[in-house]
Amino acid sequence: MIKTVFFGTPEFAVPFLNALAADPAFEIVSVVTRPDEEAGRGHALTAPPTKVAAEAAGIPVFQPETLKSNESLVALAAMNADVFVVFAYGRIIPKNVLDLPRIGCVNVHPSLLPKYRGPSPMQSAIRNGDTTTGITIMMLDEGMDTGALLSFVNLGLDEDETLETLTKKVEEQGPALLVETIKRLDAGEIVPMPQDETRATVCKLLSRDDGRVDWTLPAIEIERMVRAYKGWPGTWTTWNGSRLKIHAVAIADFTGDLAPGTVSIKNNRLFVDCSDATIELLNLQPEGKPPMPADAFLRGYSAISGATLA
Repeated sequence: MIKTVFFGTPEFAVPFLNALAADPAFEIVSVVTRPDEEAGRGHALTAPPTKVAAEAAGIPVFQPETLKSNESLVALAAMNADVFVVFAYGRIIPKNVLDLPRIGCVNVHPSLLPKYRGPSPMQSAIRNGDTTTGITIMMLDEGMDTGALLSFVNLGLDEDETLETLTKKVEEQGPALLVETIKRLDAGEIVPMPQDETRATVCKLLSRDDGRVDWTLPAIEIERMVRAYKGWPGTWTTWNGSRLKIHAVAIADFTGDLAPGTVSIKNNRLFVDCSDATIELLNLQPEGKPPMPADAFLRGYSAISGATLA
């Protein structure tokens, strides 16, 4: 059996953990995840999804504050793992930890490396209008997604692709690719291939501020942005000093002549002019309210007509 330590934190990582745990070729000796954090209005301590999954499967959990301490190094070394598997762990893994397992550290990255190194590859692919992206299994090194490549699979992007739908595609195809790749790597059937640095691109860590709409952009860029940021960081604008979240839009079949950001209402439908075309707002969420379709929004907020969003 391949003795495995799994490093991961969010719900996105759980299908990968479950796939390894279900395969008889692997022994999951520990799941390493972030410490429990306060969440919700009651600030109750909440366990990471991978911890919940690990405990349900009877797998030991290790939640260090940092991997840079000698205590963490000693604890991880004592696990005597053949491989560390890392996906969405959320912390930098130092070299002395990377050097511990016999096979090395294997990482899952949701892009076709070396394109979109960094923390927002799925959002970047959708926002840039790509028609194809993928999943890469790679060796982890000290750089940011710079390790040698092991395997990949292509994923087509639909015209209406969102972050949520692309996440599901990765969850459906990534776990099996990960399991098969590690087996072949352990058997000596894969030779890690260095990345082509001349083709490398980098994407940034997104913050909530990145979701603010600039209405002077072309309509197609705003439409892609709403789809790319659905879930995180979300897309929003401001009206009357309050934040207005935007969950779904479409490019209108007409072009208005109002200044960018100006709202108009036609046949109980809500439109905003951009630099080159007009966007229809299909689903919105006023501050402190649940998401709602545009017609429901207009029943309570018809005063938005003629306003300028910013």
